[in-house]
Amino acid sequence: MKLKMLYSFLKTDIDLIEKEMEKAISSESPALRQASLHLLQAGGKRIRPVFVLLGAKFGDYQIERVKNVAVALELIHMASLVHDDVIDNAELRRGQPTVKMEWDNRVAMYTGDYIFARSLEYMTDIPNIEAHRILANTIVEVCVGEIVQIKDKYRYEQNLRDYLRRIKRKTALLIAASCQLGAISANVPADIHRKLYTFGYNVGMAFQITDDILDFTSTEAELGKPAGSDLWQGNVTLPVLFAMKDPALKEKITRVNEDTSKGDMAEIISLLKKSDAIEQSHALSQRYLNRALAVLEELPDNRTRKSLRDIAKYIGKRKF
Repeated sequence: MKLKMLYSFLKTDIDLIEKEMEKAISSESPALRQASLHLLQAGGKRIRPVFVLLGAKFGDYQIERVKNVAVALELIHMASLVHDDVIDNAELRRGQPTVKMEWDNRVAMYTGDYIFARSLEYMTDIPNIEAHRILANTIVEVCVGEIVQIKDKYRYEQNLRDYLRRIKRKTALLIAASCQLGAISANVPADIHRKLYTFGYNVGMAFQITDDILDFTSTEAELGKPAGSDLWQGNVTLPVLFAMKDPALKEKITRVNEDTSKGDMAEIISLLKKSDAIEQSHALSQRYLNRALAVLEELPDNRTRKSLRDIAKYIGKRKF
């Protein structure tokens, strides 16, 4: 079953959010408009808007109000992708040329900043002060994460804590905020929206670990970019950390740089897949997933809780 089938009952509302995002990124500047639209049309799972909607389903669900939160959270995610591609000097995303490849780094950075700003405008309709504090803190952490990512490129002497802190900022906090802010926009009681935050955080950690595993185990066609791109771009992910416990493999990995040949990368990927690095990474992802599922048991037993459980389990098993 595909992920979208798990929340097909939200299709009408998700389509509405998609149209609103296209409206949100419109600009009088042709370059900004074209670059933003290029990114939007590249698609994506839209998992953050889905979590916003599902969080809101625990309370007074009003799509006209909730959609603005969903748009805001997805725009923040989109903006971070543009910045990430500049940091990583990435040429492809989801099989399409990145904004920085289609235009240049300056246009890409301004596009990311513009999309960030538009996300804040969409949150102004939410009067709850706590919601704005949560969003502001999330954006700060995402930006700090981008800076740390730059510092950590090709830094092979890092540890598990460094990696977990990085993916928390890169992915988990935004998914956690999506769950919580959707609930807050629907006036969900504090004890429930805080549990939704915890659920989202743990799902987000599992989601990113799984992404990092798939970077080695999936094909270029499935990924929309060359396999092993994360390592090639200098990002030391969980499978790499586990693989480097083998001194011989560590010696090969620590030689990787942006000039490493495709042949050498293919050899490293093959050796990494033969090690137990993938299995160990899956085990840690499952631990986060189990924590998320445990939190769900503390929420009201309804269709929404079942959807969140199904999505969480899918994330743990997805192949690409």
